[in-house]
This record gives sequence, C-alpha cells and structure tokens, in this order.
Amino acid sequence: QVQLVESGGGSVQAGGSLRLSCAASQYTYGGGFYYMAWFRQAPGKEREGVVAIYTGSEESYYADSVKGRFTISRDNAKNTLALQMNSLKPEDTAMYYCAAASFTWAPLRADQYPYWGQGTQVTVSS
Repeated sequence: QVQLVESGGGSVQAGGSLRLSCAASQYTYGGGFYYMAWFRQAPGKEREGVVAIYTGSEESYYADSVKGRFTISRDNAKNTLALQMNSLKPEDTAMYYCAAASFTWAPLRADQYPYWGQGTQVTVSS
C-alpha cells in the first residue's frame, strides 16, 4: 500500500526557512517509484510542481520560481524525502504535497503522479 505523509509545515516570516519531510512507505521507496516530487497549491490556483527528483540518477527538476532557494533531498535509510526551503517569500504560501510516480515524461506536471500525501500548510508573512 502506497503511503506518503508530509510534515514540517508552519508559519514563518519572509526571508525565513522551513524544512518539509515526506515519509514514504517501504513499498513506495523500493517498489519502483522512480519519481518523487513536491507540489504546492495556493487558494484559487492550480497545483504546481515545485521540484521533482528521479531516484535512478538523483537528477532533479526545479521550478524557476524556487531555483536557488529550495533544495530536494532523499534519505534512503529513513525512507524520507525532504524539501529545504530558504529565503521564503509570501508567494510561497500554499499547501505543499509530496507525490510519487513510477514513470513520468513531465516531472513537474501534477497529472503525471498517481500517489499523493495529504499535504502540509506553509504560510509566509511579509
């Protein structure tokens, strides 16, 4: 059974940092889910891809809006996916979701991912 559970969200002032974690079930990590990603969705907006990682090569794909500020990483021993967010801006405010897929031809497209966590809220105040 696929399970993804996010944590680490919260409220922070602009310029601050947060670290999100996604706890993945053993099946997710070892069962051929080669793409894992973070998405976010603000009220009234579409869900957008933030960053994705191809676990086969560790190649990562970042949205232009977060390049240089966010970093994705994996801890295989703990079956976790992390998102380090620095220099946060008010426009980063959103619900953040962890997602997994066996394959995708567009790593930052939400419709490519069949498995999702429940989300964790990030709020950045100015």
